[in-house]
Amino acid sequence: MQPVNETDRRARISTLWVVVMFNILAADILSFIQPGFLAEVMTGMAGEIQITSEFLLVAAVMLEIPIVMIFLSRVLPLRAARLANLGAVATTAAFVIFGGSPSLHYVFFVFVEIVAMLLIARYAWTWRADRVVSPRAATAPAG
Repeated sequence: MQPVNETDRRARISTLWVVVMFNILAADILSFIQPGFLAEVMTGMAGEIQITSEFLLVAAVMLEIPIVMIFLSRVLPLRAARLANLGAVATTAAFVIFGGSPSLHYVFFVFVEIVAMLLIARYAWTWRADRVVSPRAATAPAG
């Protein structure tokens, strides 16, 4: 496997966050059409959890993490990007694993999300500053 330069690494990580985000949304959309789900939510409960403004705020923050990481993966300085991605993977993985349902569609989406986040973690963990060679030095004749 060829080494990945910083621009490619940022693009790959950002794209993987897009994959995670769309899978989270797709899992939620399919959950809404699962028989009985909307009727349960209309009672103010989601399983054993009462749906409150605070619950919805926490859910919104958790859903925002992959969305903001699409951008931050591309613009943060290297060290901050590495740490942000590793922290976001840990937080988002816990959210999707422990915050969902055991329904087959949800388990499938969680599997895809976890694979994508493992790739993000691998790219972030192995991310080191690329050695920058100035264009002048690269084209200067030897000797």
